[in-house]
Amino acid sequence: MSFYAARQPILNRDKSLYAYELLFRQSLENVFPEINDNEATAKLIEGLQFNLGLETLTQGTLAFINFTHDSLLDGYPLLLPKEQIVVEILETAKPGKKLLQACIELKEKGYILALDDYEHQPLWLHFFPYIDIIKIDYQLSSTEQIQQIVDEVKGFPHIKLLAEKIETYAEFEQALDIGCEYFQGYFFSKPEVIKSIAFKPSQLSVINLMAEVYKAEPSIPIITTIFEGNVELSFKMLRYAQSPLFKREKHIETIRQAIIMFGMTELKRFISLLFTAQFSQGKPQELTIMALARARFCELMVATNNTSTKPSSAFLIGLLSLLDAMVDADIVDLMDKLPLSDEIKNTLIIKQGESAHYLQLCELFELAQWQDAETICQRYSYSVERSLEHFQQAVLWASERIKMI
Repeated sequence: MSFYAARQPILNRDKSLYAYELLFRQSLENVFPEINDNEATAKLIEGLQFNLGLETLTQGTLAFINFTHDSLLDGYPLLLPKEQIVVEILETAKPGKKLLQACIELKEKGYILALDDYEHQPLWLHFFPYIDIIKIDYQLSSTEQIQQIVDEVKGFPHIKLLAEKIETYAEFEQALDIGCEYFQGYFFSKPEVIKSIAFKPSQLSVINLMAEVYKAEPSIPIITTIFEGNVELSFKMLRYAQSPLFKREKHIETIRQAIIMFGMTELKRFISLLFTAQFSQGKPQELTIMALARARFCELMVATNNTSTKPSSAFLIGLLSLLDAMVDADIVDLMDKLPLSDEIKNTLIIKQGESAHYLQLCELFELAQWQDAETICQRYSYSVERSLEHFQQAVLWASERIKMI
């Protein structure tokens, strides 16, 4: 029996990664049906203890974990380390003396407490001295309801507000204005400002490398020359070559030697990694990891489904799917500036074709929209089990690769 968990990033005011919310994913035999909240909490905790582990999923940050009314009374949060989790009290929990006592005990032991999808009720005011974070659902709460919550917490300056389901930059700005400290949603994957792009010299070098390695017959001398003309890229390549991923019989002494050692498949991946690093500067690292995970997921799906699409092309499509968010520009304008095939450009702009289906499925996994993901799998005859495995592998692969540069 496999264990699966999805994670959604939570950012702070400067868009740096603050934490992840971890979401339970059903077993492969019965992936998407409704499941009792108490059982979901228990299975998630069990999985974190005996399978993936918090460190694997959160990369050293905090993990927001949903707890039901019953699981709080039963002391489930105590099974996880207080330094690594935020105890998220589900909106279905009913405020009362027993729940209040459970929260007081958790607070005394050093746990961080959060109220999920908060809708104000006077009884919750008794909990406020022990609550650290209140989550506001921006898609379900009206402006008046949000303002009421803001007014109620003014007397409790230790409470931080978290705006969740932020989908646009305008919503992000509004949440900033009312004093929210944390943000959850995919506003960072959409452009904040639409503007013309002027590429930096280092970015142009990576673009030229991308253009060369994705040709039908890449030229090793040209690739070598581009690397040798950029000290920063050469340094990163040599450092990457020292990774335990590669079994070396002797030390790498030249750029050409490193290129040959990589082989074209791994060289494409490395240049893709350089690409995301160059174009996502000033953005949350989670955005880079997500782009790499999408790339790897699309590549794995192509390999599994034995299609006519080249794995390298699918990888590139996944990688570029967040390019507009990385450089705050319109995707159509960006495609005009990059030396890519019409097939890749059309996939990214029109979102049609096989690789677009893989990309859509990956996005649904990111958002934990399981029913829609299952529908996509059924429509295109993808294995749900294998697709979920590929997504999990892709996230871990991306997290490991980003550390190398």
